[in-house]
Amino acid sequence: MNLNVRYANHPDDAKKYTTEENRKHYLIDDLFSDNEMNFTYSHVDRIITGGVKPVEKELVLEAGKEMGVDYFLERREMGVINIGGSGVITLDDKEFKVNNREGAYIGMGVKDVTFKSDDAKNPAKFYINSCPAHKAYPTVIIDLSKAKKVSLGSDENLNKRVIHQFVHPAVCDSCQLVMGMTILEPGSVWNTMPCHTHERRMEVYFYFDMAEDTKVFHLMGQPNETRHIVMANEQAVISPSWSIHSGVGTSNYTFIWGMCGENQTFDDMDFVEMKDLK
Repeated sequence: MNLNVRYANHPDDAKKYTTEENRKHYLIDDLFSDNEMNFTYSHVDRIITGGVKPVEKELVLEAGKEMGVDYFLERREMGVINIGGSGVITLDDKEFKVNNREGAYIGMGVKDVTFKSDDAKNPAKFYINSCPAHKAYPTVIIDLSKAKKVSLGSDENLNKRVIHQFVHPAVCDSCQLVMGMTILEPGSVWNTMPCHTHERRMEVYFYFDMAEDTKVFHLMGQPNETRHIVMANEQAVISPSWSIHSGVGTSNYTFIWGMCGENQTFDDMDFVEMKDLK
């Protein structure tokens, strides 16, 4: 397992970052490599974001020294969404089939976790968010039919989209992790504008379903001191609680969002009026 560590920072420091420094601190651009598990450990609410791509072999989830535990989920919970071909997650010798755009919530205390693909020519790509947990909740396999759907936006505002809430109080129990997938309609390119912050939760955005020449301009920073990071396909970005998190693409796209922090109230947001953005 490859584990990269990112440290938290103060918004006053972020104001001074160059484009290169912004990307260094917030962008995660190395999620999926053949037969590898790539993880980023952020000190912002200690979320772990990762990509697992088993091709010819089964991959075993392990705990690095940085985690200070005997096994990965000893004191953590995990959400998984597969964006690749069909695959299997094995949890303490029990197999769970996870197809494309299906997900899973895995509770604290599961010791042995492995990932494999059904077809090496069309490997699974398991996208992962994990955060600290205090209680063990049951594992749940979640497909699009089980996810809670919320339709938002309009053609006029170029932001027509469907939010699929996978790990959410309306779908399954979790300690603090909330996770889902938002699919933009063709012709829509904006997500979450007007934007917001939520001081009680941080968030990670993962952008995918993008062509090679498609880009998303991810907006971040305090509302009166915004910055942007240009995102490519299958890249993620860390969003501290003090930062807005919105974006616009050169075409429609899909993104997975994961949150952790003080609460699980999805609409606990501090909205920003358009006139206050700078």
